[in-house]
Amino acid sequence: MDSQNSTLYLEVRGAAGGDEAKIWASDLLRMYARFAVKKNWKTTQVDEGTLMISGQGCFEALKHEGGVHRVQRIPQTEKRGRVHTSTATIAVVPQISQSQLQINPGDLEWQFYRSGGSGGQNVNKVSTAVRLTHKPSGVIVTSQTERFQEANRQIALELLRAKLYQRREEERNAQVKDFRSAIGSGDRAEKIRTYNFPQDRVTDHRLGKSFGNLEAVVDGSLDKIVEATKGI
Repeated sequence: MDSQNSTLYLEVRGAAGGDEAKIWASDLLRMYARFAVKKNWKTTQVDEGTLMISGQGCFEALKHEGGVHRVQRIPQTEKRGRVHTSTATIAVVPQISQSQLQINPGDLEWQFYRSGGSGGQNVNKVSTAVRLTHKPSGVIVTSQTERFQEANRQIALELLRAKLYQRREEERNAQVKDFRSAIGSGDRAEKIRTYNFPQDRVTDHRLGKSFGNLEAVVDGSLDKIVEATKGI
């Protein structure tokens, strides 16, 4: 894969923390989308929690963002002013070519449904959205961003190939002593970064370093943090 002109999938899922974790996941997705705009990368929201990002050096810049991201803040729904701790998991996987990973068509189960998002009559009234299941592994991906079913089929297949490739690489790495998954389970203790709103601070636990101006970071100003993580 050409690291200078690359395409990746960034998937964010709420983990520990209930509804606040889901809100935090959407905040993170928006953060990375805004960062991509600042970097002049092309972004497409494939599904509710997944971005496809393309552009010069995007995978090199974001490959260390995968893991558990913890937030400490007072939720809007909190009436007593208490600080809550929630987490979201992020996975960053590069687009994988067909030559790098072959998928048996007989292992695939395709389902088509109507998109629930915006996009006009065609998107909402025709079954253009795609849910693709890889039966041997149980991995499921969805795509509903495009107006035409065939385009969503192609995106879903590429996303599935990327996920299966990542899983294969993790299985290989799991043979190495003390290996830990790059994604994590979402447990509060299994974190790579903490966003502490009361203290206006972002701490990357792998670097042992903190950064200020949290609001700007969540608004997409990630350059300093991303640059610092390149040496991990």
